[in-house]
Amino acid sequence: MFVARLNLAWKALQELGPGQVLHYAWYQTLLHIGYLHWVTRTPSKSIYPSSAKFRHRSFVLRPLLTIPPKNTLRQTLGEAGISHLMIEADEILAGKVRLFGGEPVDLRLSAGGLLDHWTEYEKGGLDTGSGEGQDIKIIWEPGRFGWAYTLGRAHLVSGDERYAHAFWEDAIAFLDANLPYQGPQWVSAQEVALRLFALAFASQVFYTSEPSKAENQARLSDEIAIHARRLLPSMAYARAQNNNHLLSEAAGLYTAGVAMPDHPEAKRWRDWGWRWFHWGVQRQISQDGTYVQHSTNYHRLMLQLALWVYSLSTKHGEMFPTASIERLAAATRWLLALTDAQTGGVPNLGPNDGAYLFPFTICPFQDYRPVLQAAGLAFLGQRPFSAGPWDEMCLWLGNEGSGVKGVREGGDDDIKTTPAPSSAPILPPSAVPRSPHVLRITHHESWAYLRVARFHSRPGHADQLHLDLWWRGLNLAQDAGAYLYNAPPPWDNSLARTCAHNTLAIDGRDQMTRAGRFLWLDWAQAEVIAHERADDGAWERLSALHDGYRRLGLLHQRTVTAFLEGRWLVEDQVAKVGRLKVDSASVDPTLHIKSSTFNLHWLMPDWRWEIIEIGESRWEMRLASPFGPISIKIATSAGSPLSPLPSPITKIQLVRAGELLYGSGIGEPFMGWIAPTYANKIPALALTVATTGTPPLDFVTEWHLPTRNGHAT
Repeated sequence: MFVARLNLAWKALQELGPGQVLHYAWYQTLLHIGYLHWVTRTPSKSIYPSSAKFRHRSFVLRPLLTIPPKNTLRQTLGEAGISHLMIEADEILAGKVRLFGGEPVDLRLSAGGLLDHWTEYEKGGLDTGSGEGQDIKIIWEPGRFGWAYTLGRAHLVSGDERYAHAFWEDAIAFLDANLPYQGPQWVSAQEVALRLFALAFASQVFYTSEPSKAENQARLSDEIAIHARRLLPSMAYARAQNNNHLLSEAAGLYTAGVAMPDHPEAKRWRDWGWRWFHWGVQRQISQDGTYVQHSTNYHRLMLQLALWVYSLSTKHGEMFPTASIERLAAATRWLLALTDAQTGGVPNLGPNDGAYLFPFTICPFQDYRPVLQAAGLAFLGQRPFSAGPWDEMCLWLGNEGSGVKGVREGGDDDIKTTPAPSSAPILPPSAVPRSPHVLRITHHESWAYLRVARFHSRPGHADQLHLDLWWRGLNLAQDAGAYLYNAPPPWDNSLARTCAHNTLAIDGRDQMTRAGRFLWLDWAQAEVIAHERADDGAWERLSALHDGYRRLGLLHQRTVTAFLEGRWLVEDQVAKVGRLKVDSASVDPTLHIKSSTFNLHWLMPDWRWEIIEIGESRWEMRLASPFGPISIKIATSAGSPLSPLPSPITKIQLVRAGELLYGSGIGEPFMGWIAPTYANKIPALALTVATTGTPPLDFVTEWHLPTRNGHAT
């Protein structure tokens, strides 16, 4: 056991790098010697609370945002949007809230029981109060104050003072129940930063309302300072993570510094926040726009943080470095390339914790257009979409017509500013970026994303060569998402496994070594080996492979061909190292190849279905979609240079919501589910087709989609 742990630690050091490991070790040292407890001890009476009992000077909060005019906001939302907003705000008045964009649940403002210092929870010595089998994120989410944005927007649109009363009542109830640095709501500095944003927003949007008495505003001023003081001591942890934690906490420090310019620590907060935010942006976003966390939802979270800081800095006279603008522009293009034009949906790629930091929109959680519209305007100088309810975020974050601004470091002589017109143009369809991992049949309204990653940072899921297939706004071949991170098995982040993705698993193994709920080692690396198009445009083909099974002496190659008439051909080949085109220097070609079981998995919507056996090596599944019948034919191929004879299909299973619908055996409880957002799951159809043998081996899947007249191709 000791040797195994030592081996995992050595691999973690090699793959994560000494910087992240040392920062984490330093954080743990500060935690366990008591330094973090001492430096974030309960505030003295000189700074908290602002009440008749403890009177003192509170620092005036500076307005952060440009509040959109009421009529402009109403026009952008439209009558249907206003009605939607009021319904959600009235739910909050009734004590309900939509966590993670899901259905209304009780708004829980107190963790309950006696609270101890946050470091005691972090060290694992105390129960967080989330309850047996309960994920701590269910406790944290109300503490992000996402509901404050809904109440603020409803108050502005309607002028109804009930929404201001509700904010102050709930906010003070929360703050009184979660005193500074006490309890689980203070454990994560990121959660503290996200709450700080909402408090700063509320101090401005409710400023003129009748309930916003001087003592209430002073309370928010005190709280923002207290929240900011929690962020700096644990920055070593944020730097160890080097992901959205660092960006969030840096943005929180910058926000506090801008909001409270007269505070004695304001300059320090502002400088630290600005420095580490841009350090993170320029290192966490690759030149091609991919984000370090390998997740579409965390990619959107990063863009939201960037929009918030960009809006604050633009309003208060600071310009983003050109290097940051360039990375954010690339990140905007990357996400645009994965966006469904009809719905604003994207592949549910990687970890999805349901985060939506600044919900300035009535659009559903799965619609990425609000953030992309604002990011396009801010970082590209163009709107990706025509006008619609997704424009609201542009109004709130103050980027309407702000354009693309950047400054090169090195002095005033290096300043470069590119102003955008007051009314930014629409990004033409021909200018929408193309991803090297996306195939599109434009006139047929179908497209696919093939997951091909070269990891330079820790993976979120073991999902190499996963395929997402979309058609007419419907996600046909789906990524299950995350559901829960911290619950007991089987929901301890199980959807991150290879078998839950639309790819091939061998002998029940994952493509990488799972060393924890959030840690993968022995990273599988993938590469595109061909991207071809027919001269007459009849087809387009993308081929890629990964080396996640190199320890078995095997490589997995997937070729996806999109045909003009709407047919999709997916060919999976497994072969010994050296039989496929790849740099296999890290693989031992002398490994003995034994007989293995190969499982091909497809996750599809919960529609009416039918399975037909055509032969021992060929099956067909039919789905009744809203736009007509879909046929999915799966076979082990014959006549291939790699596989001259087809291998019989030895097992086929169809699982829905963890229950076996077709085939033999037992369905895994986490199979047959899709989590469109965190802590919310809906049934889906999980089809697994298996064969046993010795490579080389081929699987062939054909998707036949209906044309506009309803007939399958």
